[in-house]
Amino acid sequence: MKNKLKVYRAMHDYTQQDLADKIQVSRQTINTIEKGKYVPSTLLALKMAEVFQVPVLDLFQIEDSDWE
Repeated sequence: MKNKLKVYRAMHDYTQQDLADKIQVSRQTINTIEKGKYVPSTLLALKMAEVFQVPVLDLFQIEDSDWE
């Protein structure tokens, strides 16, 4: 799953720690999501979308390989 989390963080001038604090996870969780090594839960994705005031689909995109 691709994501634009790093882009949105930069647009809002948030560090990984800033975002982690806002959604109550560790900085490492944000880092692994940004690197595509971890797919967030629905609740976590919704929290991130709420922070940035965008639809979840603006942050996360399903890739063809996700269907396999």
